[in-house]
Amino acid sequence: MEDIVLSSLERTDTDSVAHWKKLLEREGIHEDPHLDYTVVAYDRHGDMVATGSCFRNTLRCFAVDSAHRGEGLLNCIVSHLVDYQYRHGICHLFLHTKCCNAPLFHELGFYEIARVEGQVVLMENQRDGFSHYLNSLTRGRGTQAAIVMNANPFTAGHRRLVETACRENDTLHLFLVSEDLSQFSFETRKQLVESGTRDLTNIIYHETESYLISAAVFPSYFFPSNQELTSIQATLDCTVFLKIAHALDITSRYVGEEPFSKTTAVYNQVLSTLLPPGGVAYREIPRLTADDTVISASTVRRLIAEKKPPADLLVKLLPPTTYQYLLGARLIK
Repeated sequence: MEDIVLSSLERTDTDSVAHWKKLLEREGIHEDPHLDYTVVAYDRHGDMVATGSCFRNTLRCFAVDSAHRGEGLLNCIVSHLVDYQYRHGICHLFLHTKCCNAPLFHELGFYEIARVEGQVVLMENQRDGFSHYLNSLTRGRGTQAAIVMNANPFTAGHRRLVETACRENDTLHLFLVSEDLSQFSFETRKQLVESGTRDLTNIIYHETESYLISAAVFPSYFFPSNQELTSIQATLDCTVFLKIAHALDITSRYVGEEPFSKTTAVYNQVLSTLLPPGGVAYREIPRLTADDTVISASTVRRLIAEKKPPADLLVKLLPPTTYQYLLGARLIK
């Protein structure tokens, strides 16, 4: 290991980037376009023999040249990335790895949260991270349902979905996606959801942290990928959700019908397949329409981007609380 040199990969160095891509390809690792930092290891001959990257609070894109396995290179790369993240104030880390590699990462201080057998394992560097999250969630009573919602922004369609779940159950656990990778910030989305549902008295609000629909568990939700990868990550997300549902005695999950987003459509299909065998009913609610327009957050965002959206239509697409927020923020006139 004394002959190994670590160096950050500069994206402007086209020659090094080309060698990095070839290393990933040789080891069967898909290149991830969403990376904050990449480290590479060179041997004494100047050959690139290992690499790893990070994005937000995740570690990803690990590859070790097959001729150099067993030399401690993975340990070296992971230790470097963990130190890099710690120096930048990110201490709770997550990673995806192949099932066969999970024991290696466990030896390096990572602990399994969930897995898709034969495909991927989700791990974190805190032994009790997920159990602490489960224990922090407020319990409900009676028949309990769940919605996991990004609400980017909160629309009349979201409101109808929440109303339906509240009406049909004693307790609704409303999980708001915490990841800040949407047009509207988490704090804004949280404000809009809570203000738009404050009259409904049987809701318990939760933050998903990094455990549901996040860059750690389901990056394809934010950065569309091919259908196979999206399906695997959606399956992993559903597996984590079932663990949460069992801890809270949730027996049904409500989703909105998805006519637009291919990613969300794949996600709904996965949920409809995996939830019932896991003891959670799948409830898909038809989309609400207004003036022959299907209400969706993407439609609202498109109208906002047009700068002069028809006010009479927006009033029908949005709860009053969201409409007033957009006016106050001068996103509409």
